[in-house]
Amino acid sequence: MITGNIFRAIGDFFTNIGFLPFNWLRNDVSSWWLQNTVSWILTIICMIAMVYWMGQLKKFKKDGTE
Repeated sequence: MITGNIFRAIGDFFTNIGFLPFNWLRNDVSSWWLQNTVSWILTIICMIAMVYWMGQLKKFKKDGTE
C-alpha cells in the first residue's frame, strides 16, 4: 500500500510538474531548432563525458594501474 502510493506520487510529480517544460516545447513552440535544443545539449554533455572518460582510461593504462 505505501509502496504503491510512493510510486503513484512519483508518477504524478513527473506527469504534472516535471514534464511541463517539455510539453510547452512540444505544443507551443513551432521552431524545430528550439524543440531539439534539449537533445543537442544532452548529446554534447555525453560527448564531453565520453572524451573525459577515454582520457582517464588512457592515463590509467599508461600508469599501469587498474
